[in-house]
Amino acid sequence: MEISDDFKITLKLGGQNFSITIKRDEEEFYRDAEKHINQRYSYYVNHFQGQNQTTYLLMTILDIAVSLQKVEKKGSLKPVMTTLNGLINEIGAAIRG
Repeated sequence: MEISDDFKITLKLGGQNFSITIKRDEEEFYRDAEKHINQRYSYYVNHFQGQNQTTYLLMTILDIAVSLQKVEKKGSLKPVMTTLNGLINEIGAAIRG
C-alpha cells in the first residue's frame, strides 16, 4: 500500500482548531509555525488585555510580518514567503469551511 504525500493535520492557533491538508515533508514547518504564532498571540493577550480575539490575531500577524520584513532586508526570503503564503491560504480555506 502506497503512503500519500498529502495528509491532514489539525493546528490550534489562537485557541481555534484548523484542519488542513499538507505535504508530509512539510509537517515540521507547520508545527513550528503553530508554536511561533501561539507564542506571539499569548504575548499580546497577556500584555494588551481586554481586546477581542480578532485584534489579538491581527497584532500577531503584524508582529510576524514585521519580523519577516526585517529578515528580508538582510537576505532573500522568497522561499520562506512562498511557504508562509501557502500556510496562510490553507488557514484561510479552513476558516471558510
